[in-house]
Amino acid sequence: MTQIYKLVFTVPIAAADDVRRAIGDAGAGLIGNYSHCSFSVRGVGRFVPLPGAEPAIGSIGVPEEVEEERVECQCSEAVLDAVLDALKNAHPYEEVAYDVWKLESR
Repeated sequence: MTQIYKLVFTVPIAAADDVRRAIGDAGAGLIGNYSHCSFSVRGVGRFVPLPGAEPAIGSIGVPEEVEEERVECQCSEAVLDAVLDALKNAHPYEEVAYDVWKLESR
């Protein structure tokens, strides 16, 4: 049986479609006869860029709030590295916050 993982990340709303497309093209979101499957919910991301950062949004030392989407999708172990590479390449942030969870199937 193929090991499946759940990928969860946040992305600014303006970049969400491009990032979802990139990870889908890399193999994320394949469920049965469907590709590019994902779920999103909107929220607010908060951060303070520290010295040495090159923020895509905001300024060093200034608290920032950004409307973002939290995106969840599944991917197989076989494409996980390619999906993470696609996420990092398509995402506008210098540091991409994401989680990868191993899923159980019954």
